[in-house]
Amino acid sequence: MSTQVDVAPASSRKGREPEEYDLVILGDGTGSTLAAWTFAGQGQRVAVIDRKYIGGSCPNIACLPSKNIIHSAKVAAYVRRSEEFGISVDDLRIDMSAVRGRKRRMVQGLNEMYMDIYKKTGAEFILANGRFIGPKTVEATLPDGSVRRLRGANVIISTGTRAAVDPIAGLVEARPLTHIEALELGEVPEHLLVIGGGYVGLELSQAMRRFGSKVSLIERSEQLVAREDDDVSEALAGLFRDEGVEVFLNAKTKRVSGKSAESVQVVIEQNGVEKTLAGSHLLVATGRKPNTEGIGLELAGVEVTERGYIKVNERLETTAPGVWAIGEVAGSPQFTHISIDDSRVVRDNLNGGNHVTTGRQVPFCLFTDPEFARVGLSEKEAKAQGIAYRLFKIPMEAVLRARTLGETRGFLKALVESHSDRILGFTALAVGAGETMSSVQIAIIAGLPYTALRDAVLTHPTLAEGLAALFSSEPSAQNQRTRAAKR
Repeated sequence: MSTQVDVAPASSRKGREPEEYDLVILGDGTGSTLAAWTFAGQGQRVAVIDRKYIGGSCPNIACLPSKNIIHSAKVAAYVRRSEEFGISVDDLRIDMSAVRGRKRRMVQGLNEMYMDIYKKTGAEFILANGRFIGPKTVEATLPDGSVRRLRGANVIISTGTRAAVDPIAGLVEARPLTHIEALELGEVPEHLLVIGGGYVGLELSQAMRRFGSKVSLIERSEQLVAREDDDVSEALAGLFRDEGVEVFLNAKTKRVSGKSAESVQVVIEQNGVEKTLAGSHLLVATGRKPNTEGIGLELAGVEVTERGYIKVNERLETTAPGVWAIGEVAGSPQFTHISIDDSRVVRDNLNGGNHVTTGRQVPFCLFTDPEFARVGLSEKEAKAQGIAYRLFKIPMEAVLRARTLGETRGFLKALVESHSDRILGFTALAVGAGETMSSVQIAIIAGLPYTALRDAVLTHPTLAEGLAALFSSEPSAQNQRTRAAKR
């Protein structure tokens, strides 16, 4: 839930001529929020227009709320394992309204923090529906129906994406959950059917299973996270199988009937055979669509791609002079940390620099338990590019801190260039994988050889200490460049 924003009457500010700003931002995503605070803090006149959320999706309906819910599910999993830790718990009861309440309190606190920073920096947040009415000119329709018109010396578009609902017979009529509604559930679904095995589908499938739902996951690919290495896909499939999530791979959803939250049926085709799955709730997690329709881009001279994303160059300039786009709506990788970096790109360019998006690192973490995280090349990518590498890999049982936690599932692995000691990539399916990955990423940024991590004096016992064990293991050579040449 987002904080209510007091909006002063527009009549005293509205005139025929637009109000002039140094920077107008359409869409209050994380990157655009930081841009607003930065430029306002430098004394510029900045306005941000968003129709619903202070700070955009991340702190309200996406990244942070989902991790809050996932952590509650992890606590439930610990309670179920309590005897393993020498603790006896007689009764486990999940109160989803209390789980939801914890999440809502966090969101409320974030909204208040964001508004406080808006006030301190002098940036203006306008709760309104915004659309272009001309070059670098935005019309904002406020909740009371009044209208403001704003023109910026520069404009940033950061309207993000929304959950895609595939054109499957009966799907819209079934009123399925998206991640937004799933994070607002006040009861544990009896049987949750999930269409889509991407980040949202995997994270929420495991969480709801841990809360007590029966969960069936439908994925059209032949593997989970099919773009990743086979050992990652196999490990995640094994994890879900062991936790009791029913996974249907290579399954195409044919049609849907019934209503989510009542009774719903999904007909799938798997290996040429049709099957009908019945459940109480249906979650759709099949990807994202850009929020570019109906915001007057054509009036601003801003073009979009065939898929509807805003066309930008490597400096994040659109086809309209003085108009920039950042985050998911610009086709950037769909991570909040990339949106933040996009804001730095635009910031530097508006200040006279030449900052580009090409060649940057794109680390990521899937917040299943254990987490899956990667930065740099995977084995699949190295092989596709014909890059020879040495592979270091250890099971999490070799990380002593993981043993103390009772969290030994998974592995660490790294790719090191064959003819040097340069780290090419790091993958972890492990407890704390995202944090451990960041340590390796910093080493990559610093240009450190793998031996620097191997020989570092790292605190014992910590998860990061596992990097010393990883890089001290016996590597296997993968001479992909030689193989590619022979082919």
